Amino acid sequence: MNHHKQILSILAVGLFTLGAAGMAFGEDDDDDDDRRDKRSQSRADFALVTNAAYGEECGSCHMAYQPGLLPARAWTAIMSPDGLSNHYGDDASLTDELRNEISAYLTANGADRSGGKRASKFAESRAGADGGLPRISENPYFVKEHDEIPARLIKDNPDVGSLSKCNACHRGAAEGDYSERQINIPGHGPWED
Repeated sequence: MNHHKQILSILAVGLFTLGAAGMAFGEDDDDDDDRRDKRSQSRADFALVTNAAYGEECGSCHMAYQPGLLPARAWTAIMSPDGLSNHYGDDASLTDELRNEISAYLTANGADRSGGKRASKFAESRAGADGGLPRISENPYFVKEHDEIPARLIKDNPDVGSLSKCNACHRGAAEGDYSERQINIPGHGPWED
């Protein structure tokens, strides 16, 4: 009988050790998940939109672009009373209070002030090709990144229609992730250079 107690004791210790090792590995997996989450968060090219008024007002008509996609001077032109009354062909006029709040947020976080990974490449802007408001899609870096994509996948694609619809192809656009691994062009699939 004493021999059976020794075997049971050894088995109990062994099972306890395996259980403890399993918990340790389980804890380690959680650390890996945390590191993976932090890596994926740090992959965002631009800071998230954090101003509720901007997200609600501007996001009701189009994607609320991250402020780091244009420099402060471009946001100032877009958010001016004249810029909003003829906002790329639409009247997007706002009350002075709302316009000032949104404008302050956009200019404070513009490409030339944000320090985002790619924001510095968007710090250069100029008036639109038609002499109108600046356009993200006319930024030299943006043009370089999109110049190989055939028009049939953008302009001729009813699910995209324009380069200004970032979130049509960039699945992570709302989270500030414009990496190639996040691209899925409707009717085409993933895009790779």
